[in-house]
Amino acid sequence: MAGTKTDNSYLDDKVFLRAGHLPSKDKIFLLDCYAGKGRIWKKVAVVSKARIMRLAIDFKDDVGFHLPGDNLAWMQSFDLSRFDVIDLDAYGVPYKQLKIILESGYRGVVFVTFIQSVFGVLPHEMLMDIGISQDMIEKCPTLFYRSGWLYFKNWLAMNGVPKIYHRSAGRKHYLCFSCAEESASDYDIQQAGTFANPS
Repeated sequence: MAGTKTDNSYLDDKVFLRAGHLPSKDKIFLLDCYAGKGRIWKKVAVVSKARIMRLAIDFKDDVGFHLPGDNLAWMQSFDLSRFDVIDLDAYGVPYKQLKIILESGYRGVVFVTFIQSVFGVLPHEMLMDIGISQDMIEKCPTLFYRSGWLYFKNWLAMNGVPKIYHRSAGRKHYLCFSCAEESASDYDIQQAGTFANPS
């Protein structure tokens, strides 16, 4: 059914994107903000042979050891610099979580899932950040929702992200970037290989 939320759709692509962009460290401290049962990172550890120390956050009760509740509240209470990697494998657009990360001066690696729903809804605050007025959004929201991925990339660039690596299919985009990379005059977007999963 179109629009159904599916845990770990495109699992292999998420795994290989992460395994290919981990920091070069003996031990990696990970904040997994939409943790679920940890299938992605279990496979990343196998593929990469990395020693990953994972702190999980999730609303669900049946996902093993984790911090329960709202990841926004937890993120605002943490010193994010203690983590080498932050993972935002969200259903939708994790705009507020990214805003916390980028405004904190974080210098690690960030993995993001950006998915527009059936109706393509985008956070109005994100659109307003890049100069689209609330009045314009309310008059014709679908006009802006059609270009959601473009506006999201513009928002990242405006917030100092100079380069992203991604795998994309339709309105599903899996991406990563390093906050430690220096800003460049040209925004760099690189397709991180092809999709391993056909659907």
